[in-house]
Amino acid sequence: MNAVDADAPEPFAAHLGIDVAKSSLQASLLLVGRDSKEQEHRRRFDNDADGLARLSSWLTEHVPLSAAGRSLVHACLEATGPYGDAVARHLHAAGHRVSVVNPRQIKAYADSRLARNKTDAADASLIALFCRTQGPPAWAPPDPALEELQALCRHLESLQATRQQYQNRLEAETSTLVRDSLAALVGHLDEQTEQAKQQIQDWIDSHPDLKRQQELLASIPGVGELTAARLLSEVQGLRRFDSARQAAAYAGLTPQQRQSGSSIRGRTRLSKTGNGRVRKALYFPAMVAIRFNPTVRAMAQRLKERGKAPLVVIGAAMRKLMHLAYGVLKSGLPYDQDRAAAQAAAA
Repeated sequence: MNAVDADAPEPFAAHLGIDVAKSSLQASLLLVGRDSKEQEHRRRFDNDADGLARLSSWLTEHVPLSAAGRSLVHACLEATGPYGDAVARHLHAAGHRVSVVNPRQIKAYADSRLARNKTDAADASLIALFCRTQGPPAWAPPDPALEELQALCRHLESLQATRQQYQNRLEAETSTLVRDSLAALVGHLDEQTEQAKQQIQDWIDSHPDLKRQQELLASIPGVGELTAARLLSEVQGLRRFDSARQAAAYAGLTPQQRQSGSSIRGRTRLSKTGNGRVRKALYFPAMVAIRFNPTVRAMAQRLKERGKAPLVVIGAAMRKLMHLAYGVLKSGLPYDQDRAAAQAAAA
């Protein structure tokens, strides 16, 4: 990489904020010199291979390497699904530090600064400033095997949702011709759904580590093979968390309290600030676990005796399943009722 312009202070940090759209990238490069003075450079790029190449060249023009030959750029972008994935991968492969953050964090940061403007350029500048002041954690590309598993599981979810839509229309339709067409579509989607399920299992079977993790998760009463696959695909390395509570927080399954002084005493509920697909994957398994998993059943019974609402009990059961899932993957040991009871008693 080249040095910065001679008239500009040599940066000791470079924070890159990127506002990602389907077809474009708005970049804001915030350079902080050793005298703490800031310089901002803005540029718009196409969100394609050529645009990413131009982004790299632009960074090379403005940011030197460190004395050790490492990149000084810390890039930050919001988690926007497929539109930002290629950008994050490209920057990571180029040796830059990359952070992919929840859009709600950026919105909260904007609110805290009383930001009034909402443009691509303003958003990119805000993300760069967030990167500088908040120091978000580094992101790393997911394991390719888990990434493919996630794509397969989400495809299955999409097929099931579409099938339900057509089934609902079929049940309400009065036209015979339309009903025949809808019935054919439902039948086709049923075939595609079964094929997708088989593809998911075949993929897991072809990767020994995934297969072992699925077996560990499926040892928990209430968690079947498909639920295990969905958990593995969405959490993407459950063992990376330092605690079961962190894993539950990632899924938005931790309690959220609303209490302030003597006037505000809201009901405690799930935070739901996290991966909604994990919560969706655990909802029906939690209902099964309340009936057939001794650990979850005992906890649910205690909550019912305390007068908790059914949805509160189900939410607690979902959280307990997440804790159990973390436990079996972290220990590498299948579910054991006696060990689970002892851990529950010690908690």
